Amino acid sequence: MTRLCDISVPDDVVGRACDGDSRAQAQLYELLSPAVFGLIRRLVGSRAVAEDLFQDTMMTVFGHLHVLRNRDALGAWVRQIAVSRALMYLRSPWHRARLSLTPDTDEETGLPELSDTVSAPLAERYDLERALASLSPTARAVVWLYEVEGYTHEEIARAFGRSISFSKSQLARAHRRLREWFEPGSTRQPCTPI
Repeated sequence: MTRLCDISVPDDVVGRACDGDSRAQAQLYELLSPAVFGLIRRLVGSRAVAEDLFQDTMMTVFGHLHVLRNRDALGAWVRQIAVSRALMYLRSPWHRARLSLTPDTDEETGLPELSDTVSAPLAERYDLERALASLSPTARAVVWLYEVEGYTHEEIARAFGRSISFSKSQLARAHRRLREWFEPGSTRQPCTPI
């Protein structure tokens, strides 16, 4: 999966898109949409919700493209909008109510729906998707932002409106749970003998 900050968009396409050229905007959409959708999908967990948030994000991007000052930072700017939309959803009382009523799984397989943008064998993708689905939405978002998107604990804390220790503790708990998922029943010795 390509990170938004790593996507290279030709300067002329960005310039023309900012000026309102619909062909350039279509090119920009094609370049950005897989990474934007993938990011949102990983943060919120549900494909249906991710589709709604993706559309909202892209509408915001194209609605405010004319105010983009640093065209070299397009990916970071779009990522900020996408993360903001996803986190607003995760913090909403509607989301918490929905969590208590319905699971976020694909009806055919009983697993979270996989993205074709992940380049790993199918069995490994299922394992990764299952492991991520076992995390709480907040923990999944923190893991994805820190491990994949490269956010710092400070940036994550700011995005959630929480402390840095919140980010660190969420990540540590998520790592412990993921280790348990991938290494069940392991009998590891502690670093220091007791």
